Amino acid sequence: MPVGINQPSGQIKLTNVSLVRIKKGKKRYEIACYKNKVLEWRSGVEKDLDNVLQIPNVFVNVSKGQVAPKADLAKSFGNKATTDEIILEILNKGELQVGDKERHAQLDRVHHEVIDIVAGKLVDPRTKRVYTTGMIEKALEQLSSQSAQPQAEKLEGAPVENPEEKGKGKELPKWTGVVTTKSAKSQALDAMKALIAHQPIPVARARMRLRVTCPTSILKQAVKSAPKPHSSGDAEDGDNKPLHGTVKDTIVGFVEQVESQDVTGDEWEVVGFVEPGAFKALSEFIGGQTKGRGRAEVLDMAVVHEDD
Repeated sequence: MPVGINQPSGQIKLTNVSLVRIKKGKKRYEIACYKNKVLEWRSGVEKDLDNVLQIPNVFVNVSKGQVAPKADLAKSFGNKATTDEIILEILNKGELQVGDKERHAQLDRVHHEVIDIVAGKLVDPRTKRVYTTGMIEKALEQLSSQSAQPQAEKLEGAPVENPEEKGKGKELPKWTGVVTTKSAKSQALDAMKALIAHQPIPVARARMRLRVTCPTSILKQAVKSAPKPHSSGDAEDGDNKPLHGTVKDTIVGFVEQVESQDVTGDEWEVVGFVEPGAFKALSEFIGGQTKGRGRAEVLDMAVVHEDD
């Protein structure tokens, strides 16, 4: 008699598997993927499907090895859907099932990525110096605590806000903390909006450094149509009036600080600093007024002063 039981060599142990699950037509389907590869696929880092899937098949229950019947798949996804198309839909739209340790590790990674992005794009408006990641982290924790407080008061039966007063004024952006269901980049943008709106520490977006070139023959022309008002923050600003005058006056009006101006031949060039929120309006204005003959070139996405 055999001393022990041999483990089948073809059996897949579920120690390195991430399940992606979707509910379709009242039925649940799963695919078995390698850990961390699902997020890499969704972010575009991984492009080879073979490196993502452990088994190129659709299951009703991966842990039990129950493959989804073709009739059920056809009913849920359509008769014309191939197995590869169904797998891609589950991979792209399904819910990623992860364990507690992996979920915490993933949340920690996204958290640090968000903090790094924010710290690199916000500065002290007086000194133009960047804050440390620790200071940004504390400021966001303060905003998160403030956002949680009204919700707690609501649950405890605190007076509800008057609906008539709710419509007065624009609600400021809120920050409730990092999640794993959104990209770090989009969450960093939300965090910056909240920090700028609430100012737990003095912050402003680091300015962009641009080079704008334009034919000299166009500079003195009257503006054909005034560009749309813009604001670097979400709060409305009384100074955001439609701009008029010459093309040159309008371009210089977008520039917060002019570093240099020069004319070479028949081309005028200005280098200066612009609020990130003004870049799109400036580019559209130059393109429309010069019919593609002028351009705005980014020299530095975020100009900051760093301590030695």
